[in-house]
Amino acid sequence: MINLIQKIPKYWLFQALGWGLFLAVNVFFAISYRVVDQVFVIRLFVTISLGVLFTHLMRMVIKRLKLLQQHINRQLFSFLMLSVAFSLTVGLMETLFVELFDMGFKQERDFSFFQDYISNAFTWTIFLFIWNCLYFIYHFIDESTRNQLDKLKLEALVKSLELKTIKSHINPHFIFNALNSIRALIDENPLHARQAVTALSNILRSSMVSESQETISLEKELSIVKDYLALELIRFEDRLAINYDISSEVLNFQLPPMMLQTLVENAIKHGIAKSLKPGEITIRALKTDNHVKLHVLNTGMLNVDQNHEGFGIPSTASRLKLIFGEDASFSIQQIDEFYVQATVTFPMT
Repeated sequence: MINLIQKIPKYWLFQALGWGLFLAVNVFFAISYRVVDQVFVIRLFVTISLGVLFTHLMRMVIKRLKLLQQHINRQLFSFLMLSVAFSLTVGLMETLFVELFDMGFKQERDFSFFQDYISNAFTWTIFLFIWNCLYFIYHFIDESTRNQLDKLKLEALVKSLELKTIKSHINPHFIFNALNSIRALIDENPLHARQAVTALSNILRSSMVSESQETISLEKELSIVKDYLALELIRFEDRLAINYDISSEVLNFQLPPMMLQTLVENAIKHGIAKSLKPGEITIRALKTDNHVKLHVLNTGMLNVDQNHEGFGIPSTASRLKLIFGEDASFSIQQIDEFYVQATVTFPMT
């Protein structure tokens, strides 16, 4: 029996409970005042039938118009208008039924059709608005509970990521900023926070896997860079614009893991982060003759010590020489008064 009840949707259980309570209250007072007769029974059956039908239709309208996703003030106004609109219809149907089948109560005998209609419509407005308020309260509590659970899960994920960063070799300042950004999003936008957690997880996973890899395809490296920049967009918002100009013929090219990532981090640290003005980063990859060239262009001014202070930059040239020999090169320079460009040239092998 319990298993059978559990299979019934909560909506219909609450409908049965609500209208069952309505039935019990009406029967109790009818017995107390000794007004139980055939008219009472038929009217009560019709009222409950109309109530179940029209509240269900109202629910369909609420879901179709996505009223629960609107601002709370707009929701309450919409529910009131919905209650009035439906009550005018159901009130008319009940009044027509009473008139056609002579089902009026004694106190209604002297009422005109219009008076009966106004009375029924007003009563239904109250019933339907109460139903809408209960429907709203249930979903508000349910949504709040789910959001709270999501926040707890996200906070647990963030703590897990903090532990993973200990084993990674990613710029600790980036990790610190990313985790702070995610924490801020947990309350503001849980969905965006979850996407950010996924992006950071991908970066950490790539960092740990890269320890056992000598090279990685440019396509995979770009995927990680895009996750990295997605996190930085949370931090910089409108201050950061990102452009990609990637030739499809070099996507399978093998390069040292985290090399492009290092150049992009350097562009963020020494370019975007040091300016309060909006900036941009452009990543280009193209094939020229027998070489593949990577360009990371960023707004900013070249620091004379940048070649030594940039995270991972000092090792870039030595990694290139170790893997590709003298055919590979690395440079970083101020190309005009607004832009700095880092360029890596690889031989096609």
